[in-house]
Amino acid sequence: MILVTGTMRSGTSMWMQVLIAAGLPHIGEAFPAPWGAGLRDANPRGFYESRLVAGVYHATNPHPDTGAYLFPEQTRRHVTKVFIPGLVRSDRAFIDVVIATVREWRAYCTSITRMRDMMGRDREAELFDLPMAPELRWWAENFALLRDIATRRYAAHVTTYERLLADPEAEIATVLEWIGEGDVVAAARAVEPSLRTQKDVAQPDLEPRYVAAFDGLYDLLHSGAEPTPAFVKRLNEIDAELRPRMRAAENAVRTRIAHHLAPARPAEGIA
Repeated sequence: MILVTGTMRSGTSMWMQVLIAAGLPHIGEAFPAPWGAGLRDANPRGFYESRLVAGVYHATNPHPDTGAYLFPEQTRRHVTKVFIPGLVRSDRAFIDVVIATVREWRAYCTSITRMRDMMGRDREAELFDLPMAPELRWWAENFALLRDIATRRYAAHVTTYERLLADPEAEIATVLEWIGEGDVVAAARAVEPSLRTQKDVAQPDLEPRYVAAFDGLYDLLHSGAEPTPAFVKRLNEIDAELRPRMRAAENAVRTRIAHHLAPARPAEGIA
């Protein structure tokens, strides 16, 4: 499969729209059934998501309801969206190439906060979102992406949301040439920077050394440069420092999910 990955609100939907316009077959609906009108406003041209956003692995393939199974050899050209945690858990046999998109972390924080406001207190939305400070989530997922690429060594092209918007035709041409197919002109028409509704950018309260690390990681990915051994060492150090905060947030979501799924307590007497 051709997996489009990234964090939520990082440009994955735009890349799905681009690759579909380029003529590639895809898996996923523009607006899956649970999405309400509020979330549609966040992406009026469609999300193109499926159950596979959680990963292509035993819980999603075969399909738990229909039993339909996707075979690796039958889906090599199919594009589907898989968020970073899903990519990490996906079976290696289904990962042919990965197109990863990263958004500047301050802009991401603003966008994810806006999306959470749209979700409100919807029960399914709460279970879907991870109750972690946006800046920590940006770091946790993008660090996991780089670690997974380095560990499992699949073909991956990492770009940024900002690079796509700055020069759509050049960035799309690079990706389609790398994939080996696709209509560049039709694909470029799918990018509409006017749909970018965010104007103000958040300034998260982070210690200066973390701000420098976040900026350094984004700048590296945006430029497409190769990381030096010293830079990789520094990334690992920062991740180790942030790990307790991220683990606390992960424990919190497990507790919340357990609370949602717990059966109601039986009455202790007859009223």
